Amino acid sequence: MLHGIADSRAGELGLARMFLASGYAVLLPDLRGHGESGGELVTYGVLESDDLRRWVTWLVGEVHPRHLFGLGESLGGAVLLQELASDRRFDAAVAESSFADFEWIADDRVAQRVPRLVAVPAVWMGLQYARWEYGLDLRAASPESAMPNITVPVLLIHGTADDRTLPAHSETLAAKNPQYVQLWLVPGAGHTGAFGTAPGEFRKRVLNWFADYQNFPPGIQPREK
Repeated sequence: MLHGIADSRAGELGLARMFLASGYAVLLPDLRGHGESGGELVTYGVLESDDLRRWVTWLVGEVHPRHLFGLGESLGGAVLLQELASDRRFDAAVAESSFADFEWIADDRVAQRVPRLVAVPAVWMGLQYARWEYGLDLRAASPESAMPNITVPVLLIHGTADDRTLPAHSETLAAKNPQYVQLWLVPGAGHTGAFGTAPGEFRKRVLNWFADYQNFPPGIQPREK
């Protein structure tokens, strides 16, 4: 389970209890630059995807799970989706309130504070600075680019009232891979607010989503909508 920006694994405890009560074991890491993890830079999936790959390798090698599922919220969802493009060890995944593309979400977030005519060049300058100063191309943080390569069943969740990451992000992601991806738009839910808005439906959909793929190999096509 992967948390969002400016959060930590503690923010996932509520959902973790849901899985524990249903017989799952849960790994709750802190993403780099968060909680007790090291690293000062948050790279929105550029480096975090490799961190996730290492956690999965540890799980497979040391814990030997019968099945492997991933759930990520906001930044965590975006990291998960980017890793799924090359990691076939997952049986299924859920991503809530993910952004589709870093430059797109950066433009949106900055434009909430200043006019978009100012926001867009400001984001461009920030991207150039990250490349010059740290050697990081944050444009590579793009779940949208990863989607066509995903062959793991993915349930995308997004609140219709999310004003931090607009539902258009998940709609764009779902459209990139309709064979393996389903989208649940939650009426009235804000950013990562599906569980709080519709706890019963959330529990049913997510637990059923994972249960449906426990008896099938990775890469099986999702159920018909």
